Amino acid sequence: MNVISTIWGVVVLLLTILALFPFLGWANWFILVLAVIGVIIGAFGKQKTGLILNGIAIVIASIRLIIGGGII
Repeated sequence: MNVISTIWGVVVLLLTILALFPFLGWANWFILVLAVIGVIIGAFGKQKTGLILNGIAIVIASIRLIIGGGII
């Protein structure tokens, strides 16, 4: 489960970086869903690397949505 969650976290973080560009802010909603799934998968592993990566993606996507007006 650790490997899956870590790979999942890296992919989600790459998508998060892509979603920081203007006009791609809508992708943050999709990223939040993927990151929450990654957190759930990462919670079952012994190491917390994937959990942390997905948590960082959730924080970045949430801040971007707050700045863009997507979350009040």
